[in-house]
Amino acid sequence: MIVYALVARGRTVLAEFTSQRGNFSTVTRALLSKIPAADGRMSYVCDDHVFHYQVVDGITYLCMADQEGKRRIAFAFLEDVKRRFESNYGSSKHDAAPFALNADFAPTLERQLTFYNSDPSSDDLQRVQTQLEAVKGVMVENVEKVLERGEKFELLVDKTDRLARQAFRFESSSRELKSAMFWRKVKMYSIYFGVAAVLGLILVSWACGGVTAPSCRSKPDAKRRLV
Repeated sequence: MIVYALVARGRTVLAEFTSQRGNFSTVTRALLSKIPAADGRMSYVCDDHVFHYQVVDGITYLCMADQEGKRRIAFAFLEDVKRRFESNYGSSKHDAAPFALNADFAPTLERQLTFYNSDPSSDDLQRVQTQLEAVKGVMVENVEKVLERGEKFELLVDKTDRLARQAFRFESSSRELKSAMFWRKVKMYSIYFGVAAVLGLILVSWACGGVTAPSCRSKPDAKRRLV
C-alpha cells in the first residue's frame, strides 16, 4: 500500500501528498539530498516501509509504501505520476518554486495513490507495465546505511545502472542466439532435403538403367504387336 508521494527537483519539493501521519517527510528530505540528478531508480528499506524513487530529466518522483506492497505497483505509480506531471508542466517544472505546484498537483497525487492502492490490475497499470521491466533489477537497500555512507551512494547507483545495462545486453544476446539457432536449423534441413533429393534421383536412375531411364520407359513397338 502506497501512503506517501512527492515530486521534487533536487532538494526542492514541488508537490507532495500523504494519506497517513508520520515523520517520514523528514526522512525523505534527507534522502533527497543523497539522490543524484542523473536518471535512475532505486528502492530503500526503512523499518516497515520502503521508499521507491525514479529520477527523470532532473525531477525526482518518490513514494513510500509498506513492505507488503509490490515494487511493480509502486514503480507503475511513479511512472504514471511522471507522465501526468510532464504533461501538465513541461519545461516549467525546472523553474517552479518550492511547493509552487502543490495546490494544483497534490490532488493528482492523491487520486492516483488511491487508484493504485485500490485497483492495481486496471488498464492504466497494464499500459505502463512494459516500461517497468527494469524494475526487476532495481536494488533494495536500507536507508540508514545510505545516509551514513554518503559518498558510497553514487557507487550504489552506478552498480544499479550497470545491472540494468547487463540485463539489457543479456536479453539482446539471447534474441540474437535464438535467431542464429533458427537459421542454422533451416540451413541444416535444407541440406538434408537436398541430399535426400539427390540420393532419390540416383536410386531411380540406377533402377531404371541409367540417366535416361530406358528400362522404365514404355516400348511402343511391343504394344503394337500385342494389339
